[in-house]
Amino acid sequence: MLNIPVIGISIGDINGIGPEIVIKSLSKCDLSTSVPVVFAPEEVLSYYLDKLSLELEYAVITSREELRAGMVNVYSGFELNEKVQPGTLNSTGGLVAMRSVETAIEWCISGAGEAMVTAPISKEAVNLAGYHIPGHTEFLAEKTNTETVVMMLVNKGLRVALTTVHEPIQKVADLITEERILERLQILNDSLINDFSIPEPKIAVLGLNPHAGDGGVLGTEEIKIIEPAIEKATNKNITAHGPFPADGFFGQQLHTQYDAILAMYHDQGLAPFKLLSFGKGVNFTAGLPIIRTSPDHGTAYNIAGKGIANSSSFDQAYDLAVELALKRRKE
Repeated sequence: MLNIPVIGISIGDINGIGPEIVIKSLSKCDLSTSVPVVFAPEEVLSYYLDKLSLELEYAVITSREELRAGMVNVYSGFELNEKVQPGTLNSTGGLVAMRSVETAIEWCISGAGEAMVTAPISKEAVNLAGYHIPGHTEFLAEKTNTETVVMMLVNKGLRVALTTVHEPIQKVADLITEERILERLQILNDSLINDFSIPEPKIAVLGLNPHAGDGGVLGTEEIKIIEPAIEKATNKNITAHGPFPADGFFGQQLHTQYDAILAMYHDQGLAPFKLLSFGKGVNFTAGLPIIRTSPDHGTAYNIAGKGIANSSSFDQAYDLAVELALKRRKE
């Protein structure tokens, strides 16, 4: 083991902004605190360095034994069968993205890597490539044999976790169960304590319906499901309050009074989070045996290859991965 953490980086969709933000972020990375390893065909990096007139010194390696501290390492363990086509959604972009993710996971599971940062993928492109998955989070859970994980978006003291993730709205209500909420609250509480060093976390739980059901007038999930789950969580020494109406909760800035918020579905949590974090949020997967972070944006095909992608969210995702890896070393 090197004396600083090895951080694996999946390249994302090679036709999106993933390669650009990875290059921009690593070009200003403090290489005295971590060893970054990019999992990608070397020609992808060389293509974007040339096209965008960017600079990045790196060493191409073919095995973990060749890792070099003080350098950006590029593990080019798989081939690129088609040319890079910025702004194009195709199966090649999806295939390279998923092979990159798989390799990063393998390194972390084996102990060769201590954390991984995933650049954005296109769910449509990876499905075209034969990976029939709803997203990164679910794929990571499957590959690490983890039954339940929690998607959490992080920006400094703002942390928003999700009860359901990549699910159609018409299915959400049926998926909201007392057991699911309680399970997510337990994982979230444990992560706040163990990963974020918050000894006695306070968690806010949002309602499902408008006005949190308005006493049952606008829906009964709050009364029949969410409130009992919060009560059971309290009995397990988890400090959880709610259910709060989502609009009023953020409108009154109640999020500043809690260490984390558990939302019931994707857009309920992520829309206010992205507004409040000004594009600098980090996606963290709680409950995994390995550390995984990612920027909170997508592939942005519309600006791919133009040199204008902002790496701020990736910068934060990388920094959080290093921070968490260093913390686990001390445990």
